[in-house]
Amino acid sequence: MTVDDTTFDRALGALMGGALGDALGMPTQLISALDIRRTYGYVDDFVTPTDDHPVSRGQPAGMITDDTEQTLLLSHQMLAGGDQFDHVAWVDRLLTWEADVKARGSYDLLGPSTKRAIDLIRAGTPAEDAGREGTTNGAAMRIAPVGISMPVDPLDRLVAKVAETCAATHSTTVAISSAAAVAAAVSAALDGATWKDAAERGIDAAKAARGAGTWTAAPDMAARIVWARDLVNGRSEKDAIAAIVDLVGTSVASQEAIPAAFAVVVAAQGDPWRAAVIAANLGGDTDTIGAIAATMAGAASGFAKLPSGRIDELRGIDLDEVKRLARGLLDLRRTAEQESR
Repeated sequence: MTVDDTTFDRALGALMGGALGDALGMPTQLISALDIRRTYGYVDDFVTPTDDHPVSRGQPAGMITDDTEQTLLLSHQMLAGGDQFDHVAWVDRLLTWEADVKARGSYDLLGPSTKRAIDLIRAGTPAEDAGREGTTNGAAMRIAPVGISMPVDPLDRLVAKVAETCAATHSTTVAISSAAAVAAAVSAALDGATWKDAAERGIDAAKAARGAGTWTAAPDMAARIVWARDLVNGRSEKDAIAAIVDLVGTSVASQEAIPAAFAVVVAAQGDPWRAAVIAANLGGDTDTIGAIAATMAGAASGFAKLPSGRIDELRGIDLDEVKRLARGLLDLRRTAEQESR
């Protein structure tokens, strides 16, 4: 492979790794780890959700959710925009997407922070100011396109781009720092960093974002990631799952979901599929934690090392479209690299 081929492989690995983690966690999201055991046993394959599942009922095994769809949606928005992120156009895309999702009969819709921001915008708040109460993990779950399109250095510029894309829905310090951590880990991996070194750059980015956005009463993201990582280091998968569930937390709160995702990558030793499996068995926001973890791991491993049979089993995603988006985002990355020289 040439350098460009390797970078493309890693970009595609990030996007499709995220889809794997998302789809594997789709049937287990919003239920407890105990109920996952009772219903499915240990989830290590795509399974069909139960008929009474609160959001995933009626979906086939291997179906992606809002995590992947919004990641691709942000990719389209970044490719359609210019140097400045168009907040109004982004909100319009989200609203159009949700209407389409509802028409398809899905119950997996916009998250609480995004819904709150849209209500504010409808009430007259400028789109670029609407995310000042958004603290959940919606920004981090879809941030991979920023990591693909922006070099990790200079770090302050990457953080600024993350904050820009968060403004309309998740413009709080905890949400921006969590999204910055994920974006930086992805970006560093595209440059050839191992999953361990990429995670370190993610921690650096979380530190750099400490002054970004509106402050809320949430713990420091960099400290939480380091603590969660060290908590599971050296543990078996079973013990790692117990530690994440009992101590880190698996809710939609950024201070739980993002440290949990970093911990999952450690427990999986950087393997994207193992990261997806571990996340799917956590309970709580399994699809989002799995998507984030497998995105970071997939960026470090590359698409060629993802399980091809599992990729073939995914539903609701067009690989050719994802390849086109990855190439477009890498074009933005090359432009950004040239501008920083």
